[in-house]
Amino acid sequence: MQFLDPDHPFFRRPASRWATALLPLAWGGFEVWAGDPGWGVLFIGAGVYAFWMLILKGPAGGSE
Repeated sequence: MQFLDPDHPFFRRPASRWATALLPLAWGGFEVWAGDPGWGVLFIGAGVYAFWMLILKGPAGGSE
C-alpha cells in the first residue's frame, strides 16, 4: 500500500488529481506569506510529493 496511490478510484478524474496536488502548494504559500515557514515547508513538501505522484507519474492505467 502506497502513501498516495494514483490508481485509487478517487483519483480517476483529472480534477481530483490536480486539486490534491495544487491545494497544498497554495496553502503552503499562504503559510509562508503569513509568517509561519515551518508549516509552509510541510505543506509545500506534501504538494510537491502529490504533484509528482498524481500529475507527473500519474495512474498506471493510461494517460488522462
